[in-house]
This record gives sequence, C-alpha cells and structure tokens, in this order.
Amino acid sequence: MEQGKHSVQSNWIASKARGKLRTSSLGNGGRNYDSRALDSQAKLLLVVQGLLGIANALSGTFVPVYLWKASQSLALIGWFNLVQTATSGLTFWIAGKWVKEHNKMHCLRLGVALSGAFYLAVLLMGRQAVTYAIPLGLMNGIALGLFWIAYNVVYFEVTEPGNRDRFNGLAGFLGSGAGILSPWISGWIITNNQGERGYSIIFTISVAMFAIAVAVSFWLKKREPIGRYEWLHGVRQLSTKGSAWRRVFPAIMAQGVREGVFMFLINLLVYISTSNEQKVGNFSLITSFVALASFWLIGRVLTPARRKIAMLIGTIAVTTVIIPLFWPIQYGTLLMFGIGTAIFMPLYIIPMTSTVFDLIGQNDESAKQREEFIVLREAGLTTGRILGLSAYLLVLPFSKEMPHAVPILMFVVGAFPIVGWLFIRPYLSRARNTA
Repeated sequence: MEQGKHSVQSNWIASKARGKLRTSSLGNGGRNYDSRALDSQAKLLLVVQGLLGIANALSGTFVPVYLWKASQSLALIGWFNLVQTATSGLTFWIAGKWVKEHNKMHCLRLGVALSGAFYLAVLLMGRQAVTYAIPLGLMNGIALGLFWIAYNVVYFEVTEPGNRDRFNGLAGFLGSGAGILSPWISGWIITNNQGERGYSIIFTISVAMFAIAVAVSFWLKKREPIGRYEWLHGVRQLSTKGSAWRRVFPAIMAQGVREGVFMFLINLLVYISTSNEQKVGNFSLITSFVALASFWLIGRVLTPARRKIAMLIGTIAVTTVIIPLFWPIQYGTLLMFGIGTAIFMPLYIIPMTSTVFDLIGQNDESAKQREEFIVLREAGLTTGRILGLSAYLLVLPFSKEMPHAVPILMFVVGAFPIVGWLFIRPYLSRARNTA
C-alpha cells in the first residue's frame, strides 16, 4: 500500500480519507468504498497490537495488585494511574510533531520498547517499585503515548470507512483473546510460586513479548511524512463555531471519564474481595471469553447504518450492569458486572471509534491533518480520564464512612457513555445517511 513517490502517496491518502461509502449503484462508477476486506498492512498492525495485548494482559492486569500488596493504598494506585494518564496525553501532543514530520514507525517501536523497559524496571525493583510508583507512572505514560499516537495514525492510513468497523471488531477480538488465557496463566503462576518469584516470571515473559512486537513491527512499511505539524490545531477546532469537534470532543471526554476509573479498579476489587491472584485470572478468563464472542459477532454485523441504535443500546446496557455492585462487593457481583460489560461494550466502543475516525477522514483537508485530529481525540480521552481519576481520589477518603461511596462513584462515571451518545448522535446519523 505504501508508495515511494510523494505525489502517489498524496493521491492515495486523499482517496482513503474522503470517507465516501459510494458505489457504482449510486451513480459515480467509482471504487467501492464499502469493501470490508483488510490488506496485509492492516493485518500486520493487528498482529503487533495482539502481541502488545498478550504482554499487557500477562502483567498489566497485575500491576495494580502488585502495588496494592506492597502499599495497601488505594490512593497510591490512583495517583500512579493519574500520572500515567496525564503523561501519556502530553506525550501524544508532543510526539505528534515527530509522527507527522519524521518517521512514525520509529515512534511506534520506541513506545513498544519503553513498555518493555517499564516491566523490566518493575521486575528489577521488586517490592521497592512502590517507592518509585510516580516515576514508573511517568515512564509507562511516555511509552503508551508514543505507541498509541503512531498506532492510531497508521490505523487511519491502512483502513477506510467501509472496513473500520471490521478492523475495530478484530482488534477487540484479539484483545479479548489475549485476555482469556494470559491473566489466567499469570494468576496460576503467581499462586503456585511463593514470594516474588511468580511476578518475576510473568514480568520477564512480558518483556520478551514486547521484544517480539518490536521485531514484527519492522515488516510494517515506512510511511512518508507529509506536511507540517500544527501545535494549536485542536484549540482552533474547539473555538471555531460550527465545528463538529465541539460536539465530538465532549463525547470522547465522556468515554475517558469511565475508562479512567474502570481500567484499573475492577481487577483490583476482585483481588481485594478474594485475596487470590488466581481469582483475578479466572475473572479475566471468563469476561474476556464473553467479550471475544461479542466483539467477533458485533464486528461482523455492525455497519455504519446501524451505529446509532447499536451505540444507544450499548450505553444504556453498560450503565445498567453497574447496579449489582450496590450489593455487597464480592466475586459473584463483580462477575455479573464483568460479563454484562463484556457483552455490551462492543456496541458502544466500535461505533464510537469508527465514527470519530470517519470524521477525521471526511475530506482531503481533514485527512492531511490526521495527526492533529488524532492528538485532539487523545486530548479528549486524557481530559476525561483525569476527571474520572480525580473524582476517584476525592471520593476515596469518604469510602470508610460511606459504604456505598465507591459504587455510587462507579455508577456516576459509568453512566457517562450516555452523555457521550447524546453529543455524538448527529454524526452517527450522518454516517447512516451517507451509507
């Protein structure tokens, strides 16, 4: 797909970015943009993401547990995630210039390598890692920012409106597949090895997986840089009257509010309620298996015409499944929540992601500034995650006096996808009408 000459690539990017789902039946006689096939570069990008998913599922699931066992502090884990999130968002913005004007594949590989270095640092520090939780959060935030800015730009370039739902469905399928066995194996290893030996084994395996991902990434073709990076492009979009991003940005923020709390708290609650890493692995095994089936099915049947109703159902459902957590928080109620979320989350996340990237590729001019728009998208997610984590840190001191403080917090932040749907729904309709 990658072309050597600047003019050829410019034409290719323009054709990919127009976002037209027209076929000859509509009278233009042009290329069928509704094709759902993925080319070799898109498949290779999925392989790299899958390898990262395995590595993170092996060890990332247990990093909060590891920090909890060493510190017994929910606040410390909250601060670790807050620093990691803020650093990732800032890295996204700064690295956008590198990705747009230089070699984006170097940025992607450095992000993968730093992720491996993060787990290596935790491995070498052992229990002392809790003392350096904030610097470790900074390190992992930089790694995540570098990888995901490059990944999202390449994802945009190797997909088009007709196959983005399929790509996102397969990405979710692979992520869920990694989550089926990897945490279960990690939990088994940790439980059956005394002291720190189990954690040392899984962190070592993760470092090796990141190294393999770096090696595989060399088969992704170098993509020539085009244009100059505009540092304040996102600010101008949000300040321009009539800009679609004035509605889409709050929708993305709403997604981030939920992610900020749920991305680490659920597995930690499973461990706190059971004191057993194997139970954490079992929880991930069950919920990831359900999510795998759900992503596979929804990824196959979802089309732009069905996004609006699918996302509405998904937002209501992922909010409703939080209700069991108002009962005594134990393994059974957490499992009810986890299975419900696994079933319905694809209905929310696939339309959300595909619609935002279709908006980025709506015309030639927008596609030329894809890096800036992807940075703007990440700024929305980061802002939302910081808001969610800040709410968590503010509520935490009251959790002892108010037994339902944490479930109430989870219900409030977990309902934000409904807010996101209200903001983005005109563009879901636009996708349906275009299709």
